[in-house]
Amino acid sequence: MDASLSDEERASRDLVRRFGEERLRPRVAEWFERELSRAEARDVLRELGVLGVLGMQLSGHGCAGVPPVTYGLACLELEAVDSGIRSMVSVQGSLAMTAIDLYGSEEQKSHWLPRMATGEVIGCFGLTEPDSGSDPGSMRTTARKSGADWILDGTKMWITNGGIADVAVVWARTDDGVRGFLVPTDTEGFTANDIGRKASMRVSVTSELVLDGVRLPSDALLPAARGLGGPLGCLNEARFGIVFGAMGAARDAFTCALDYAKARTQFGRPIAGFQLTQKKLADMLLELHNGVLLAVHLGRLKETGRLRPAQVSFGKLNNTRSALEICRTARTILGASGVTLEYSVLRHANNLESVVTYEGTSEVHTLVLGQALTGLDAFR
Repeated sequence: MDASLSDEERASRDLVRRFGEERLRPRVAEWFERELSRAEARDVLRELGVLGVLGMQLSGHGCAGVPPVTYGLACLELEAVDSGIRSMVSVQGSLAMTAIDLYGSEEQKSHWLPRMATGEVIGCFGLTEPDSGSDPGSMRTTARKSGADWILDGTKMWITNGGIADVAVVWARTDDGVRGFLVPTDTEGFTANDIGRKASMRVSVTSELVLDGVRLPSDALLPAARGLGGPLGCLNEARFGIVFGAMGAARDAFTCALDYAKARTQFGRPIAGFQLTQKKLADMLLELHNGVLLAVHLGRLKETGRLRPAQVSFGKLNNTRSALEICRTARTILGASGVTLEYSVLRHANNLESVVTYEGTSEVHTLVLGQALTGLDAFR
């Protein structure tokens, strides 16, 4: 891939890769085994803030404004360590910070973004609800006027960073349609309950958000966000990062399987010398490089303002599906060793079961492509 990247892109990628290998990978299997704590999650995000990857694709207010491919490569390197780490970064930068950057007032941007870029302030993004996942238009969370204030009631579910957030971007139904609100998490009536016993995405904090009569001042409203286009615009940014990130998990699983196959001896020779193993490795390599090439291509389109939402769905659907299959195949090469946390392959596969689902399920992205192909909406 290096021939397709500029010197600056390679340097940025290598910086994130070194950080991941030196600072994160030595601890990640332990974090996954016992689940990352709130304190540890905050520490990781502060370290990533020092590295400069939180909101790195945004411009101004303490953000670097790097091009899309540079941001995508950072996602790839972080997810090569663990999907949960990339997810924390995506929620912070591509969802919470992007919502403020796109739809917030200048005062809101100046107040929140510089501190979020450093990891001093953590954000989360409250859209999904217990009964409203793929159909956000059916959300039940409401915001009603009370004098000059707003009163929010409702529940959000499966919220990454929810239990460690200082500010929550919450989407609610109003008399004026769906609107976005900035909710400081120390506001009376706001509660974040962490979701435990997860078999996936254990290196991140996932929470239920409960809003029980949360009173907010009028300036908590994101003024430029009206309707579902607001949250969906942010989700498209996060999906772009997933297109790259999923291939990081796939690359790590492939590399692990290749190294293991060359070292593991059966019937008097390394298993890498057997035809069936070589076929698996070759097939994995094809899908890995196809996925990375697709991600970079979509990144180049984004750099020139030509990337369409359906193309992001194309990338998310293809690369998460391919990455999961690569991880599963890698596990078969490792045999019984592949089910232990000594190796990364099953941890990546478990995580990707969530990545395939969140930011739009495979079924939803399939129908997005079907609509783009036929001009007919099959969602309802």
